[in-house]
Formats: sequence, structure tokens, C-alpha cells
Amino acid sequence: MHTRRETLSHSLRVAALLAATGLFPPLASAASNRAAFDAKNLSEALKALGAGAPVESKDVVLTAPDIAENGAVVPLIVSTTLTGVRQMLVLVDKNPSALAAVFTLSDSIEPNLSARIKMAQSSDVYGVVITTDGRVRYAKKDVKVTLGGCG
Repeated sequence: MHTRRETLSHSLRVAALLAATGLFPPLASAASNRAAFDAKNLSEALKALGAGAPVESKDVVLTAPDIAENGAVVPLIVSTTLTGVRQMLVLVDKNPSALAAVFTLSDSIEPNLSARIKMAQSSDVYGVVITTDGRVRYAKKDVKVTLGGCG
């Protein structure tokens, strides 16, 4: 039977091995996007991420409820038919911080993501796609919130 000390020692060795081989899960990188998450609107967030001017596109689909009963949990799906997707963003116009989520993708990931976000009040929600060649496309939907979730 292993002692606590032996179990801890084995766990540390496994964690070190995983970290050395690159299999250890990376830390969340929200700190590297601090300016983007502090942005108050769509254009400020895109500027902080180094993206150009957004263009509305039918190639980006944002699925969200017309009315969200609870702003603390608003389900949505962002998908696109565009190729070479580098990042997908979710922004809420009237939230204290407009940027709700950033997803960095590779070619091996299908650009079809779902999330649950918080909304302070009724607002426009943007699903934004940034491609590897620098194009910025978005879809927008007005979501009514009956009970605020953040703020």
C-alpha cells in the first residue's frame, strides 16, 4: 500500500513528464488579451486583438434565443462556412466588458462552437470570425433579457 508521500511523489513525476512533453494542459491566456477583455465595444476589442474592420456576412451564423429568461446563462452557437478560421469571438454590446469569449482555432477544429454567456441587459450579441488572411466577418442578433445576469 502506498503512503501519501509516495502518491504525491508519483503525481509530481507524472505532471513533470506531461509538462516536459507538452501534453500538460496550457494555462488560460486571458491575461494576454487583457486589453481586449477591457474593451467597451466591438471596435475597441477588435483593435486590441489586432484585427481589422468587421464586415457583416451571411457566412457567419449566430444562433441565440430571442428572449433569454435569465441573463446569467444565455446559450448561443457561432458557426461559419469560411475557411482558415483563426479566432472566433462573442461580444455583447451592453455588457460591462463587451468581449465575452475568444476561441483560438486551428485547421483541425471545425468552426462550430457553443457557449453560455452572461448578459447584463438586453443587447446586440455579435459572433465574430477572424480568418488567417485577416478578414473579419460577423453576425449580429438582438437578444432580450428579462433577468440581468452580470453587473
